[in-house]
Amino acid sequence: MRWAVNWRITIIARSNAHRRRPRGRPLRVSRPAGFKFLAVAAQVCCNFRMKCSYHPGYQVLLSPGHPFPMSKYPLLKAQLLDEGVLAAGDLLEPEPLDRETLDLVHTAEYLNKLESSGLSAAEQRRLGLPWSESLWLRSRLASGGTLLAARAALAGGLAGNLAGGTHHAFADHGEGFCVLNDVAVAVTKLRVEGAIERAAIIDLDVHQGNGTAAIFERTDEVFTFSMHGERNYPAAKMRSDLDVALKDGVGDAEYLELLQRHLPTVLENAGTDIAFYLAGVDVAAGDRYGKLKLSDEGIRARDAAVIESVRGRGVPLVIVLGGGYAATRARTAELHALAFREAVAYERRIA
Repeated sequence: MRWAVNWRITIIARSNAHRRRPRGRPLRVSRPAGFKFLAVAAQVCCNFRMKCSYHPGYQVLLSPGHPFPMSKYPLLKAQLLDEGVLAAGDLLEPEPLDRETLDLVHTAEYLNKLESSGLSAAEQRRLGLPWSESLWLRSRLASGGTLLAARAALAGGLAGNLAGGTHHAFADHGEGFCVLNDVAVAVTKLRVEGAIERAAIIDLDVHQGNGTAAIFERTDEVFTFSMHGERNYPAAKMRSDLDVALKDGVGDAEYLELLQRHLPTVLENAGTDIAFYLAGVDVAAGDRYGKLKLSDEGIRARDAAVIESVRGRGVPLVIVLGGGYAATRARTAELHALAFREAVAYERRIA
């Protein structure tokens, strides 16, 4: 079944009647009263630590004036450490993914080009980044970081990667600053291993996750949800399980109402074992490539809505960055920090 609704949005969905219902909320147990229990509960609450992947190799040198904000990665890490959101011991250092793992999603021809500096000038223009050995390593490190974070989330309920969300990478090519599709690789690897059966990808970057949608279009066990600018990149959209297309200029109230309307349906239909959240901050007002008008508070509320909806169902959650092109790199890092603050605050609040 396909259906469409037009009210400043366009929605296309595939029938999901066959999908199993999601797991219920975590089992609730009776809590004894008394000061001693409250003190222990407070200690557990305050001791929650969120594991996040990070590697210095996430940042590579680009030419002066290049629009991609590579320095946001170390800036975000430093900010989260300075604020106490993360501690040094919370950082997980990934290894670059091996060829066998990348082969699960990407074609041999494309990977051969990446390994051997075989991308043509036209392919590098489409990618938006010049090929280099450090870029190839960086792409494998960031993808390894998302897989590492996914394993940590399966073990502890919540984890993140201080990079990732490269959703414009297709199986056979890269585009839009995205070399490898880290989330697609992580999902596929976990499914092959038997660690999960089903996954949900919640993509709230302002640009549609076209590569991710194309990779999983015929995979019923992976539910793709993209809420993005209708008239923004990419010009040719792929088909997600659920696409919500926004007109230019949408602000907090309308955005949050639409998200709250559709997110429960996504999680209900997905019946997922794990969720990946692409917390792109290019939805912010004033973003270079965004065209939407969300405030900082609107982005914080968006992040909170996703975190509470997923974790409230007892589903493990992986947070990856996605895009963000604010006026300064520091401003971009500050916006990315919102999701991690909200995630840690939520887990400490419910502990």
